[in-house]
Amino acid sequence: MTTTAPRLGTALARLLILAAALLGTLLAGAAPASAHAALTGSDPKDGAVVAAAPKEVNLTFSEQVAMSADSIRVLDPAGRRADTGEILNLCSGSIVRYGVALRAGLPDGTYTVAWQTVSADSHPISGAFTFSIGAPSTTSVALPDRAAGGGLVGTLYGIARYVSYAGFAVLVGGGAFVLACWPRGASVRPVQQTVVRGWLTLTGATLVMLLLRNPYTGSGELSDAFDLAGLKSVLETKTGAALTSRLLLLGAAALFVAVLFGAYARRTDPKEKKDLAFGLGLGGTVVAAGIAGTWALAEHASTGIQPGIAMPVDILHLLAVAAWLGGLTVLLVSLYKAPSVDRSAIERFSKVAFGSVAVLAATGLYQSWRQVGSWSALTGTRYGQLLLVKIGLMCVLIGIAWISRRWTQRLADPKPAEETEETPQAAQAAQAEETAQAEETDRTEAEEAEEADETTGATAPAESAESASTADPERAAQLARQRAAVATARRKRERDADPERAGLRRSVLTEAAVAVVLLAVTTVLTSTEPGRTEEEAGRGGTAASGPAAVPDRPVDIRLPFDTGGVDGKGIVRLSLDPGRTGANALHLFVERPNGKPLDVPEIKVALTLEAKDVGPLPVAPDRIQTGHWSASGVQIPMPGEWRIQVTVRTSEIDQTTIEKNVKIG
Repeated sequence: MTTTAPRLGTALARLLILAAALLGTLLAGAAPASAHAALTGSDPKDGAVVAAAPKEVNLTFSEQVAMSADSIRVLDPAGRRADTGEILNLCSGSIVRYGVALRAGLPDGTYTVAWQTVSADSHPISGAFTFSIGAPSTTSVALPDRAAGGGLVGTLYGIARYVSYAGFAVLVGGGAFVLACWPRGASVRPVQQTVVRGWLTLTGATLVMLLLRNPYTGSGELSDAFDLAGLKSVLETKTGAALTSRLLLLGAAALFVAVLFGAYARRTDPKEKKDLAFGLGLGGTVVAAGIAGTWALAEHASTGIQPGIAMPVDILHLLAVAAWLGGLTVLLVSLYKAPSVDRSAIERFSKVAFGSVAVLAATGLYQSWRQVGSWSALTGTRYGQLLLVKIGLMCVLIGIAWISRRWTQRLADPKPAEETEETPQAAQAAQAEETAQAEETDRTEAEEAEEADETTGATAPAESAESASTADPERAAQLARQRAAVATARRKRERDADPERAGLRRSVLTEAAVAVVLLAVTTVLTSTEPGRTEEEAGRGGTAASGPAAVPDRPVDIRLPFDTGGVDGKGIVRLSLDPGRTGANALHLFVERPNGKPLDVPEIKVALTLEAKDVGPLPVAPDRIQTGHWSASGVQIPMPGEWRIQVTVRTSEIDQTTIEKNVKIG
């Protein structure tokens, strides 16, 4: 019983549908902002109430960011600019801090700080928070509901990133497959088309990313893609320089492709072909490493810890991915479109793929340690979870590759004598069947010619079937279709008569399908905040929400709550002034998630110092206005780590208690 391979059209259609569906799911599930740098602190803090207007507002980030004139804006309650527009560089050592000076004589009220910048790994980040001078007030400023890098522009930019990775893999992996595994493939038309399409895909995606870069990191409006001033500013950034360098290197890659499928494919002298292959291999490696370096210089590897090691490792990782997955793509095309691909070429690619997997394992292990940093981040952050998915897909892909390797070994083994003896019989049977089909075709044409003579009543001698078919374009087309059908049937017989090659086709097709999904996961992973950074930002955020009190500065904390009922979600902003032992003024502001005041029936506070067995000390604040509760003379008998419990009731039956530890001096 022979083993048949799946039909190419159906298989590729399913592969494309699967890739589109999974890519859409991954992009839909990704966070709208790819925040790789994180805001770890601010002065004033979010929700703080200060007695006098500060001279400046400063922000602290987890890694270096690129600031522009409008990166930090401070708006007064009426929505007017309250800052001077002068960005202050307050960085010191490993501390990344920037600020903006405020105008003199600012009135009391609630001020909004909106910021937007680009992290060192090229991803835009943004955010907003409020603080109050004197006492909180109403404000007409609406906090932005869309983070930087989101919307339609963010989606298109993400798709272009995915397509660029795919084009790079096919271009580099396809060229490597021809040079290292199957030199005769340089003259095979389907192989040429596949590699050229990889070059076109990468070039087109790079141009799209260059045009979308300005709105992606700025306004988010698609119309700004053709803003020449914005494009000029993009070219002055690190990412713009990387994309421009990639386009220049793609010009050199075009020359490589032209020589590979031109002069190299036409060479017949073995020595000349070997010398040209050496030159192409050396030059192609340099160009491929340069293109891979445009990612390493502008993204994750260029920032964080050990960038001097991380960038070369990232280049090796990308080249290994391209050699494996790009070569796999060209092999798949060759198995279907060029069934005469040499068995030795398949065996050589199996060795190349094995070496690529070894490089991927080593470089991937280092990258995982560098970006995740801890076991808790591996399971507790989005980056770590996506990394686990990628590792699982890699294991599946390696398992399928092992099956493909087994089929390759069977292809390399000589066929048994029984099969060799049956080969002439099979060939004779195929030839007999083809001859019968040809005779049937001739009989059909002759009958059609006779019918045509009878219909027209021609008195001249009947023309031969061949002459009739030549004179009648419709009949000639029918003959061409019949011959094509015979050729297709012959190719199908040849394919079905080789069960090892059919099995290899199925395993390689499955391997390519999993590789498409793996590439999608990798693309989303490069757009996700690393686990190490997320944990550092979380620690910084915890410290900011529960700070140690200092003289003449209130304790300000934010407590999210959810009672489960209607209007049950919100945030309690609590201020304890002056935040030290003795009498304190307590202010509570209850807000909806959008920042607007939320009126609740009741709110209670209790303070406990567990280290000294003091408390809980109940506090019953009075309602001042919608969303504002206050209590004066709240006594803090001694310093220490106090637990503040706030009970919020949003209806007759819905209430919850939230708590936070703060240090009171």
